[in-house]
Amino acid sequence: MASTKPLDTIAAIATASGAGGIGVVRLSGPDVKRIATQVLGHCPAPRHAAYLDFKQANGDLIDRGIAIFYPNPHSYTGENVLELQAHGGTALMQILLARCITLGARQAEPGEFTRRAYLNDKIDLAQAEAVADVINAATAEAAQSAVRSLSGEFSQRINALLLKLIDLRMFVEACLDFPEEEIDFITQGRVAEKLASIIAELNSVFAQAKQGSLLREGINVVLVGQPNVGKSSLMNQLAGEEIAIVTSIAGTTRDTIKNAIQINGVPLHIIDTAGLRETDDEVEKFGIARTWRAAESANIALLLVDAAHGITETEKSILEQLPQEIAKIWVHNKIDIGHELPSVKEIEAITHIYLSAKTGAGLDLLKSHLLKLAGYENNAEGVFMARARHLQALDKMALHLSIAAQQIKSAELLAEELRIAQVALASITGEFTSDDLLGEIFSKFCIGK
Repeated sequence: MASTKPLDTIAAIATASGAGGIGVVRLSGPDVKRIATQVLGHCPAPRHAAYLDFKQANGDLIDRGIAIFYPNPHSYTGENVLELQAHGGTALMQILLARCITLGARQAEPGEFTRRAYLNDKIDLAQAEAVADVINAATAEAAQSAVRSLSGEFSQRINALLLKLIDLRMFVEACLDFPEEEIDFITQGRVAEKLASIIAELNSVFAQAKQGSLLREGINVVLVGQPNVGKSSLMNQLAGEEIAIVTSIAGTTRDTIKNAIQINGVPLHIIDTAGLRETDDEVEKFGIARTWRAAESANIALLLVDAAHGITETEKSILEQLPQEIAKIWVHNKIDIGHELPSVKEIEAITHIYLSAKTGAGLDLLKSHLLKLAGYENNAEGVFMARARHLQALDKMALHLSIAAQQIKSAELLAEELRIAQVALASITGEFTSDDLLGEIFSKFCIGK
């Protein structure tokens, strides 16, 4: 990515909104030294914490705090950067920010500091996205994976793969100058062997990226079934607290209830739904309609039945109406009533889990199978954070490498497929990236980052 020098200086509150012991106002751009002199009396020595007065134009004291100056290019953004650390009162932070803006700084846009770091070649696009992922990580495992991406592990794997692909592409394109001998060149250059090695490496990267994507995005799990089969009780067991109201009255849950939990560091978005049945109650009808909408957006559906009566024609009808593409698990609840033991059975390629939402017996079986269906391995070591666009790029690369393998005897077609695969892979780190994509990515950042 070519370096781009912005024409203005930006400023923002870099700490979370609300009162706190310490708050930080961050500035970046060409006017940082001048603004520092106006606010502090002088610009601090590079990378040294200075305890100074922060002053208004008339000399009134705003606060006393720590000022640190990072000269370009050795800063987060690659520009001159100033951080003003003051007491973290909401009003005080706004006063300090307003002072910087009156001196010529502009309020930063969401993610603009990180965007400038990317544009000034301080980090690549995958690392820039990892900044937001570190901040927003919902579990310890997700945070660790995001830090790996931020430190460059993901980018290193991508770049290593990219170098192998470029090397192979260069060799194949050199064959185009010798059309009458191209097959000999491809054979002698071990093109098929090198292509197979790249595909194997891609599969390894994809597996780790998919694990990271699960840690970031989580799994949407919807609970469906007839009234009073224990959906709310199961929701409460999974959550570890009383989220949903549980009564013996059928139809107690009339709307969808959402709750986020985690299993082995993987976020699960559990949706308890209204019981599915024929009803004249208008409110309950709305809840049932929302149940079907929730099922459409789910990754996994848990179909609850009462273990005492098993799967009836009504449950079979519910199964037929669920989207075909989502994974499904039959959950036979209330085994405590019949004094049954928890178990797992595979019947006609669908998993049946027998448990008690009341006592929690069999809950571990369900959790384990949820992770298995999601494709998560119980070891996040070495996993790096990945986003949906990363997986899409890797998928596209895999498709064109597969086509390339089928065109191994045609240097022209092989070279074109390798070129498309290279463009797809390079989009992950931002070597080939549209401005529209950059705008979408950085707009989801917080203001001060």
